[in-house]
Formats: sequence, structure tokens, C-alpha cells
Amino acid sequence: MVHPPSEGGLTPGGGAPAPVDALLVVDLQRGFVTGPEAVPGAGALAAAIAALHARARAEGALVVHIQNDGPRGAVDEPGTEGWQLVLPRDGEAVVRKAEDDAFDGTPLGALLERHGVRRVAIVGVLSEMCVSATARTALARGLGVVLPRDAHGTYALGDIPSEVVSRVAEHALGDRAELVAAARSVAFRGVEGAHSRQTPDHS
Repeated sequence: MVHPPSEGGLTPGGGAPAPVDALLVVDLQRGFVTGPEAVPGAGALAAAIAALHARARAEGALVVHIQNDGPRGAVDEPGTEGWQLVLPRDGEAVVRKAEDDAFDGTPLGALLERHGVRRVAIVGVLSEMCVSATARTALARGLGVVLPRDAHGTYALGDIPSEVVSRVAEHALGDRAELVAAARSVAFRGVEGAHSRQTPDHS
């Protein structure tokens, strides 16, 4: 059952969520955050995610970069400049996908299980598509999901502003997802072997 959101849908009482074991960075690829096809507010979005990424690494959490393989001619077509990941990822897993859901046909679920991950923060693009689909499956798998409001983004849909699309995507997840206003509210805890992987995961 979905209950009416409190505090604007944010974590009740405005408190910080419990620490997470992993950071899933969804489709933070150059074509979505730089150049003419960047999402609105891409600079601030990328900066918030970069700061969160740095803290996750420093605190020993698992970091997984999700990389979308778009169709021919798309901004994220494999091998193009727009397809390249934005963040540095030394020793961090990269999971390539062809569907919205990062768990669909990929080793993501097994990777999280192997590291004993129970709670994840999910950031990236696009809010109502790949971020939402990945969050839904994470919840269905019994994982705790934290979604920082300033660390996911999307495009406008017709006359619907991009920030409204993102807010609706958040609330469509129901009350099991933990919404926080700012990425700086997310805390991490270390997991064993978080940065020991040197070989990317591929779908």
C-alpha cells in the first residue's frame, strides 16, 4: 500500500537515511551531461554525483557504473564519445546494459549479492526510465533504495518541465524508496573487496 508522502516525500522528519553499502551510477555518460543533448542542469547534477562518488570510494562502499548501449545513431551508441562514462572508475565494476533496468540480463544482481549489499543509493539518468526501472527491481529484490533528489535528472516531456518529471518518477516508486533532498545526506559503509575488481562486468 502506498501512503501519502510526508515532508514532500522525503525521509520522514528530514533525517539522514541509514548508510548504504553500494552506489549505483546509472548511465552517467557524456552524451547525457555534456553537449547539445545534455539533460537540464547537467553541470550541477554531475557535480553532485561526482562528490557522492568520491565519498563512496573513500568510505569503502561498492561502486557500480551502469553504461547503456543505445541504438545506432543515439547519443549513447556504443563506441561513440557520448557513450563514454564520465566518472573515473579505477578498480570499480562497469555493467553494460541494453534495457532500462540495469538488472535485466546483466550480472548486477550477482555482483551485489557477492558483496553482501543490502542497501543501495541510485543516481544518474534518466529519472523516469533507467533510474526508475533499476530502483524498482532493486526494491523487488529486497534491497533498501535511497534516491537523492539532486543526483538524478532527465529531460522535459513536452510541456512538462524536467524537474516535474523527476519528482513524479520519485513518487511513482511508492513509499519503500527513501527520498532525500541532497546527495550529501547519503552515508556509506564499507564492503569487503569493494575496489578489488579490475575487470569490467559486461552484459
